[in-house]
Amino acid sequence: MDPHVTKNQQDDYKLKDTHPKLGERWPHGGMRGGGGWISSDRATSTYDLVEQMHYLYVRVVKAKDLPPNTVTGSCDPYVVVKLGNFKGKTQRFEKKTNPQWNEVFAFSKEKSHSSDLEVFVRDRELVGRDDIIGKVTFDMNEVPTRVPPDSPLAPQWYRLEHRKGETKVKGEIMLAVWLGTQADEAFPEAWHSDAASVEGEGIFSVRSKVYVSPKLWYLRVNVIEAHDVVSHDKSQHPQKICAVENHFSASKHELVGKKSLPLTIFEKRLDHRPVHSRWFNLEKFGFGALEGDKRHEHKFSTRIHLRACLEGAYHVLDESTMYVSDTRPTARQLWKHPIGILEVGILSAQGLQPMKKPKDGQGTTDAYCVAKYGQKWVRTRTILESFSPKWNEQYTWEVYDPCTVITLGVFDNCHLGGSEKSAAARDSRIGKVRIRLSTLETDRIYTHSYPLLVLQSSGLKKMGELQLAFRFTCLSLANIIYLYGHPLLPKMHYLHPFTVSQLDFLRYQAMNIVAVRLARAEPPLRKEVVEYMLDVDSHMWSMRRSKANFFRIVSLFSGVISTSKWLGEVCHWKNPATSILVHVLLFILICYPELILPTIFLYMFLIGLWNFRFRPKHPPHMDIKLSCAEAVHPDEMDEEFDTFPTSKLPDVVRMRYDRLRSVAGRIQTVVGDIATQGERFHALLGWRDPRASSLFIVFCLCAALALYVTPFKIVVLVAGLYLLRHPRFRSKMPSVSSNFFRRLPARADSML
Repeated sequence: MDPHVTKNQQDDYKLKDTHPKLGERWPHGGMRGGGGWISSDRATSTYDLVEQMHYLYVRVVKAKDLPPNTVTGSCDPYVVVKLGNFKGKTQRFEKKTNPQWNEVFAFSKEKSHSSDLEVFVRDRELVGRDDIIGKVTFDMNEVPTRVPPDSPLAPQWYRLEHRKGETKVKGEIMLAVWLGTQADEAFPEAWHSDAASVEGEGIFSVRSKVYVSPKLWYLRVNVIEAHDVVSHDKSQHPQKICAVENHFSASKHELVGKKSLPLTIFEKRLDHRPVHSRWFNLEKFGFGALEGDKRHEHKFSTRIHLRACLEGAYHVLDESTMYVSDTRPTARQLWKHPIGILEVGILSAQGLQPMKKPKDGQGTTDAYCVAKYGQKWVRTRTILESFSPKWNEQYTWEVYDPCTVITLGVFDNCHLGGSEKSAAARDSRIGKVRIRLSTLETDRIYTHSYPLLVLQSSGLKKMGELQLAFRFTCLSLANIIYLYGHPLLPKMHYLHPFTVSQLDFLRYQAMNIVAVRLARAEPPLRKEVVEYMLDVDSHMWSMRRSKANFFRIVSLFSGVISTSKWLGEVCHWKNPATSILVHVLLFILICYPELILPTIFLYMFLIGLWNFRFRPKHPPHMDIKLSCAEAVHPDEMDEEFDTFPTSKLPDVVRMRYDRLRSVAGRIQTVVGDIATQGERFHALLGWRDPRASSLFIVFCLCAALALYVTPFKIVVLVAGLYLLRHPRFRSKMPSVSSNFFRRLPARADSML
C-alpha cells in the first residue's frame, strides 16, 4: 500500500450511494389560463430513472407576407427568440418574404425566471443595426404544457406586433410554444440555452445523439489456383505467390493481375455448409512504353479460382471478450428473443477537473457522456463550462445475454469552435465506468456515484464522479437460466474456431471499421472516443497490469493455501480438539464412503448459504487496489503510456529493458522449477537413473500386491492416520519419499 494514499483518498475512490429524486412529477398548481402546470395526478413521462428537467420549447416554423426593406427593396429575415438573458437565433435567409425555418429552441426553466417570452423577426442590414420587422410576446403563465406521449402541439399563426407593442404590422409567423421536459421528442435536435455561446458548426457537436455500429461480417476467402499467369519480364523466372502476385527479385514486386469484386456477389453462409467455388478473370496492369510512367489497364486472360463467402454465424468481435457487450451472430435470422431490458439514466457528474487551458485564470470543462452496449452507442449533450454538469438523459437497450457489460465514458468536448484547429483537436478522456449485467438484481433500481479514474503518465488521478441510475428488467427468468448452460459466443466459434492470432487481427480490423464509420456521423463520435470505449490498447505491455494479474492469481489460490495451512495445523495438533474431530470425521467417511460426495456438496451449499448474508450490495466498479494503481512507480507508469514503437531516449529504453530482463529472469526461474518437478515425475519410469527406476518399479510391485490383499478402507484409514499422526511420532527431517523424489534427474543439466 502506498503510504501517500490516505484512508480518505481510498474512500474517495469507492462507490457511493446516491438518492436522486427520480421520476419526479410536475409541481402542483393546476391549470392557469388554459396552460401552466398540469395536475399532479398525471404521469409526466416514462423517464423514471432521471430527475425531471423543465424546459420552455419554441418551434419557429415559418413566416409569410413579411414587408420588404424600404431601402434595399428586399427582406433578409431571421428570428431571435429571447427569454430573460438568453437569446436564440435562427438561420438567415436572403431575399425571402415567406421563409421556412422549422427550428426548435429549448430554454431551461431553472436558469430563467422571466415572465415573458419574446420572439423577434429581424431583417439583416448591411450597414448599421438590423431592423426589427415585428415581434410576438407570450405570457409564461399562459404557455400550455405538453408531456409525451401526448401528440405534438400544433403550431399557430401569430400576427406580428410593432416592437413597441402599440400596433400590428404586416406579416405573420407560425410558432408553437409549450412547456415540457427532456422526454420531449424535440429535445435532442433543439437549440439549448445551456449552449448559447456555441455558434456555427459547433452547435451540432453539443447535441445528444444515438449511433448504431455498422453491421460487420467476416469474409472468408480461399484461393485455390490460378491459370495463365505471365510476367512482363520474360528474362526472369516467374515465382507464383498466392496465384496472383509475381516475385522475380528480392526488392521488386510485380502486380500481374487484379480484380475488384463487390461483396454482394458472395453467398451469405449461416452454417458451415460447403460453398461453391468460382473462376474470375483478372485485369492485367502494365507500363506503357509511349506513356512513360502512366499506368494503363487492359484485359488479360489470367484467371483465378476462388471460394469466398460472408460468414453470418459468427459474432464479429470489436471488443475484448472479458467485457463483451454483445454476443449475437451477424445474421439476424440467428438471433434469439431478448431476455431483458436495460434502462440507464445518466444523471450528472460532480467535481470534474478543468480540462482546458485556463481562461481568465480559471480552467473549463465541456463534458459529455458516451454509453456503449451492443450495437447501440449513445452520446449525451455537452454541458458547457461546468464542473458539475447535469444531463438527466435516459436510454434503453434490449438485453440478449446477461453475462455482458455496458461501458460508459465521460469526455471533454474540444470541437466547439468549428474551425480547422478545433477539428484537429482530440476529445480528452475524463473517466470510464463498466457495469456487468449479471451482477445486478432484476427489477431493482441502482443509484450510485462512480469515481472517474484515469491513469496518466504522472500516476492515478480522480477526475470526478459520475452519477448513474440503472435497472435491469427481466422478461423471462427461464430464458436467463437456460442461457447459463450455453456457450457465450455463437456455436460456430467452437465448431470451427479461429486461431488466437486470427481473432486478434480481426478484432483490430473491426475496431478500426467501427471507429471510422462513427467518425463520419453527424455529430461525429471521434476516433479517440471509440478507441477508449473499446480498449484498443488493452493488449499493450504494462508492468502494472502484469503485477495486477499476478496478484489475481495469488488471490485465486489463497483458499487452497489457507486450506493447506489449516490441514498442517491439524496434522501438527495445534488445536487438539480440531484434530480429534477430524479423526472422527475420517472414521465416519471410511465406514460410510457413500457419504463423501454428498458431504462435499452439502458443505459447499452451506458455505454459499452463509456467504449470502455477506453478498455484495453494490455492483463492481473500478478497483484501484486490484489494478495496482495506488502504488505504481512513476517510471512504470510513464512506460505504460509510451508509444509503440517507443519514442523515449536510448538511456531510458536501456534502463527499462534491463528491468524487464530482471523480472523475466525471475519468471524464467519459476517456470524452470515447475518444469524440473514435472521431468522428475517422468524420470520415475524413464530409466534415466537406472537405480531409482529399479527401486520405484519394485516398490510399485510390492504396493500392488499389498493393496490387492488389503481392503481399501484399511488402506485409506492407515494413510489418514499416518497423515494426521501426533508430532511426537514425526521427524523434523524430510520424508523418505521426498528425499527419493528430489534425487531424481531432470533435464536442466542438459541445457546450455
